[in-house]
Amino acid sequence: MSTIEATKPQKEVSPLLKLVLELGPLMVFFFANSRGEWLAGHFPTLSELGGPIFIATGLFMAATAIALVVSWMLTRTLPMMPLISGIVVFVFGALTLWLQNDTFIKMKPTIVNTLFGTILLGGLLFGKSLLGYVFHSAFKLDEDGWRKLTVRWGIFFLVLAVLNEVIWRSFSTDFWVAFKVWGTMPITILFTLAQMPLIMKHSLDQDSAK
Repeated sequence: MSTIEATKPQKEVSPLLKLVLELGPLMVFFFANSRGEWLAGHFPTLSELGGPIFIATGLFMAATAIALVVSWMLTRTLPMMPLISGIVVFVFGALTLWLQNDTFIKMKPTIVNTLFGTILLGGLLFGKSLLGYVFHSAFKLDEDGWRKLTVRWGIFFLVLAVLNEVIWRSFSTDFWVAFKVWGTMPITILFTLAQMPLIMKHSLDQDSAK
């Protein structure tokens, strides 16, 4: 936790606005890829980026930057996971546009999810349940609860990484983009909901209430 975060209370963002900031860039990516030719026709400058996937990549980078700036303006902090994901978007997006090779942007979810999964599971080897630092403001769990939840999320991120590799290597670009938006998010939501029994069982609030 940074000094700024430790000394200044973090401002809360409404769940709806938080969802918009997280899903907004993905929706821009999906729309730009599906309507790439239309965008190029109405905004000739975008056609210089290349085909639809490259236009989508450029706008995805811009939307991600805007989401991070808005998040900072509202809370004066940048959550670690969106920040890391944003950095990877900028690096791999830039490589995609520069080399005109969409492999880089397709590998972005693989890199991000592998990184998150490795960090979470690796932290457990050193006795650190790093997930607790991410969700400490959302709920309080006992040590065993954080450890189990960290294991589950670490494995889940690695599964998402493998799934992304299978999808982009086996299907069309349009299918990959659609799955990235309409497949990965529902899977993540369902997985999150499936963790509620574990969270309730190991909640410190619940224990104190008893």
